[in-house]
Amino acid sequence: MDNWDEIRTAYHVARMGTVSGAAEVLGVHHATVIRHIDALEQRLGVKLFQRHPRGYTATEAGEDLLRVAAATDDQFAQLAGRIKGRGKDVSGELVITSLAGLEALILPVLAAFRVAHPGIILRYLTGERLFRLEYGEAHVAIRAGSVPDQPDNVVQPFISMAPALYATPAYADRHGLPDGPEDFTDHFFVANDDKSNRAPFNQWLWNTIPEENVVFRSTDMGALEMAVLRGMGIGFLSQWEADAHPELLEIAPARPEWEAPLWLVTHVDLHRTTKVQTFLSFLKAQARRQPLDAEAQGTRDT
Repeated sequence: MDNWDEIRTAYHVARMGTVSGAAEVLGVHHATVIRHIDALEQRLGVKLFQRHPRGYTATEAGEDLLRVAAATDDQFAQLAGRIKGRGKDVSGELVITSLAGLEALILPVLAAFRVAHPGIILRYLTGERLFRLEYGEAHVAIRAGSVPDQPDNVVQPFISMAPALYATPAYADRHGLPDGPEDFTDHFFVANDDKSNRAPFNQWLWNTIPEENVVFRSTDMGALEMAVLRGMGIGFLSQWEADAHPELLEIAPARPEWEAPLWLVTHVDLHRTTKVQTFLSFLKAQARRQPLDAEAQGTRDT
């Protein structure tokens, strides 16, 4: 095909369903989108879209073309992801992703890394979905739970999250404190609303505490921390979260069965780049000099 721009335009029209939506994604005027579609249909001699008041719908011929266009667009995105970060200096954009709730752990390291490398621009992305390293959505991912097994990724152990159970003095004033685990069923708890969350401490809580005693539930880690700090119930906090609030009362210390390992994940095509290697070395050195979690002692890099 002579003009990839026209095919790419058609792909985004099909994906968005409207000319205006495709124009916004492509950063062009809507008239350019219409011109590309008309030129492509004229060149091929077939209608690629049915026009209707709500937008554009691909015809059978359009679907055939767009399957190829989608695959090609993915390949270009993957190529761009591999190319990013190949420079020899530590500058430009560095994208780090982690699950929500690790901000207090990661941000001090990012701040120190930015001081050490003032040419760097940091993007820190959190969320429930896994950012696709193979498409260049992130350079480094910090993931929790079982060993990540996506193909073409380099996985290294980092540290372990070893949460303990905490409550506030206000909670203790209202409800007292348990003398031991045998009293947990007489108290109120804060927990992740997602019972399928595989974090060991989350599984333990839902398997141990009566459901009616879990009085605050959320999938937002920040909201769970705030609920504990507001005295709504007993809940799990990491060591670094608890250290920021010395008034908290430790209800039960961390247990090995509650630990959730963290992993450093990079794509094989970017793993050896100067920027990524410099950041990984910095991050692991920070953990060795002053463990990021009190229970991370003994975690070793491979």
